[in-house]
Amino acid sequence: MTETRDARLKRMRMRSWRRGIKEMDLILGPYADAKLAELDEPTLDLYDRLLEENDQDLYPWVSGAQPCPPQYLDLLTEIGNFARERHITRA
Repeated sequence: MTETRDARLKRMRMRSWRRGIKEMDLILGPYADAKLAELDEPTLDLYDRLLEENDQDLYPWVSGAQPCPPQYLDLLTEIGNFARERHITRA
């Protein structure tokens, strides 16, 4: 059975908010709420693969503490910028 786009977005949003560490919940959750619906299919596929990565790897990549794998660089740069802008405007 094929997953519908709506079901896929719902699954990905839930997975974005229910990570292994709270820091990643707070980075990926708001991004997913705001941006997932407007992403094209190739970017959704990439984001879906990103959700399979361990948080212990993701957090250093998105924070810039460690180099990010090239396939995720553009997406994690966008996610990191979104998180920083969101934090700045809420402060």
